[in-house]
Amino acid sequence: MIVFATSDKGGTGRSVTSCNLVYQAALRGLNVGYLDWDFGSPTAGAIFGVDSLNRGTRSGRGQHAYFLGQVLEPETVDIWAASDRNSLRHRPPGSGRMELLPGDEGQGEFRVGEGPIVQRALDILRWAQNEYDLTVVDLSAGRSYALRMALTATRPDENVGRSRWLVFHRWTMQHLTAAHGLVHGAQGLLDTGTKVGHDREDLLDRIRFVRTAIIDPNAPDLRGLRTSQLSWLSERNAELHLRARELELGARWVLGSIPVDPVFQWHEQLLTSSDLYGRETANKVTVDALHDLSLAVLDDDAWEPR
Repeated sequence: MIVFATSDKGGTGRSVTSCNLVYQAALRGLNVGYLDWDFGSPTAGAIFGVDSLNRGTRSGRGQHAYFLGQVLEPETVDIWAASDRNSLRHRPPGSGRMELLPGDEGQGEFRVGEGPIVQRALDILRWAQNEYDLTVVDLSAGRSYALRMALTATRPDENVGRSRWLVFHRWTMQHLTAAHGLVHGAQGLLDTGTKVGHDREDLLDRIRFVRTAIIDPNAPDLRGLRTSQLSWLSERNAELHLRARELELGARWVLGSIPVDPVFQWHEQLLTSSDLYGRETANKVTVDALHDLSLAVLDDDAWEPR
């Protein structure tokens, strides 16, 4: 299964949530791959704890080099072996492969046509489909060339398989509006997908939203707030739920909701058992939500037509 991760804005938690999704799937024994197509900011290596890949690879064999035809086989990094974090350095018993195909450091977006670049995208997606149980492709934010390239390479006549799309947004009015626009607006997912050959309704059935940095007004750790503050939070939360339904981002379209977590506020990283039980820096509710998302992304029932 190939899953594309996208968002209309930066700072949605798209990359850190996607990396944790892959990690949770690998812990369950699945072989997983992560393709860093965030061409303007290829920083997935930092989230996976590979210090040498904090801003992409310097090997000259990353995703940029591959798409430009400079290498035939892009660099593939075994996260279990390469991570500089002690809690990730060894592959746990029963876990699957976890591999990153990084972008190149110091590169950026490039214009995509119908020629060699799209063909290379098609080739690598077909390869990943055979290589991994789950492949997550992290796209640049917004109406990017990466998004158009992904849509073009996965149109029905290319026979890549039925890919799925996750649209990430924070739980704010601005982010709700932006996420709706990315899917339903001009040159958004549906508009662009239809233009390159997708069936609009079929593509819509393969799109789900992921809410990030969710604050529950009834959470025990908010009891220190004043009554007036809690009341205000509850009112805003109710407004957001109403607006989400109006914008077709309501519960029936949501695949997962990730609570705000103290670790993510300060450092984008994988949440391991060491963070949860050893140092006790991460919240169990966040780890559970990431685990549930890793299950839902492959659960056909969760993707039934709406």
